[in-house]
Amino acid sequence: MAPVPAQRIDPGQANLMARGMIVGSAVKRTQVIKTFTQNVGSEPVVSITPRNVGLILGFIINIKANVAVAGGGTPLTVTPFGPANLLKNVSFYDLNNNTRVNTTGWHINAINSARGGAPYMACRANDTYPLDYANNYPSLMQAPATIAAAANGDAQATFFIPLAYSDQDLRGSIYANVVNATMNLQLTLNGTAVQARTQQGASDAVYVTADAATAPSGVTVGSFTVEVIQVYYDQLPEGQNGVILPLLDLATVYELKQSNVPGIVQGQDFPIQYSNFRDFLSTTVIYRNRPMTNNGFCNESDITSIALESANYTNVFKVPPKYVAAWGRQAIEDDFPLGVFYIPTRTKPISTVQYGNMNLVINAADVQAGATTLVGWEAFALVNIIGQAQALA
Repeated sequence: MAPVPAQRIDPGQANLMARGMIVGSAVKRTQVIKTFTQNVGSEPVVSITPRNVGLILGFIINIKANVAVAGGGTPLTVTPFGPANLLKNVSFYDLNNNTRVNTTGWHINAINSARGGAPYMACRANDTYPLDYANNYPSLMQAPATIAAAANGDAQATFFIPLAYSDQDLRGSIYANVVNATMNLQLTLNGTAVQARTQQGASDAVYVTADAATAPSGVTVGSFTVEVIQVYYDQLPEGQNGVILPLLDLATVYELKQSNVPGIVQGQDFPIQYSNFRDFLSTTVIYRNRPMTNNGFCNESDITSIALESANYTNVFKVPPKYVAAWGRQAIEDDFPLGVFYIPTRTKPISTVQYGNMNLVINAADVQAGATTLVGWEAFALVNIIGQAQALA
């Protein structure tokens, strides 16, 4: 009698089984790997080597700096993203030298908020609640709304830089227990944390002056204090062939990228292309047009419509900006800063593998001098096809 062939397990099923065993039995560790103080005027870019241990989920970054205005100096006002702009850029290069993260502090804050379903690190005090639940830890995210002459204030922000999609969904995680592992987390601290109020200053700075004509005077930004914490699964389960790993999860890259897309023209459709071979989970857009308006980026009336357009010019959606604002409100139970539009597509990702070329199309009713569009991307990609995909805009 011929032997019965061994039953072959579907790769997807095997991946889910391995993922479940790791989540259920591994130890989640959160450990400080670097603490330092940096003078951003001399060397704002800092490279950190992650610990080569376990299955890495991401990194927590805490940044703090003191902003002081001398007597007779220029009063300052916090920008829409305020202390989130202490981190000008964060990049992460994995074991294969793929750039998994290359984005800004404001985009990381927006993604952290959307992933958590609430403004990141916000504390919503309820005055009628009889227990002492309130904003008892303001140091997690803080910045005075204004800093007058002869005054100072601490700006501090906390970020989570995700490599895995979540603690339970391990797509994007990195197994670091390998020989000659080389990874790099690079932080660019904001050496221009205080600027004049311009289109760029409104999105890039922590504090701005009253107008574009007033340059910061008598302002001192102290050294940045930074703490980097690695979050990972340790003591992974083992089988007959060694450590049990979710191979499909490890072959998936969770990407966070940000692009500056200039050239928008009043009254014309302005297409912003999604790169190929990816599944886009969200798109975050800043229309940087009116930094003087309500301490935001633009008026609602500055945009006529926002659309998602396929290669055959079919609109998947085409809506006024208030509907996109409603999607953002549903995602975080609050509004993003004025002029920031969050487009969630987690339930049904925008798949440029399945549909080919896709464009986000913005039609602007008003375009001021220097107006531009900032776009933050959140996507999945497979490691072996990243090199074949076109670059982001």
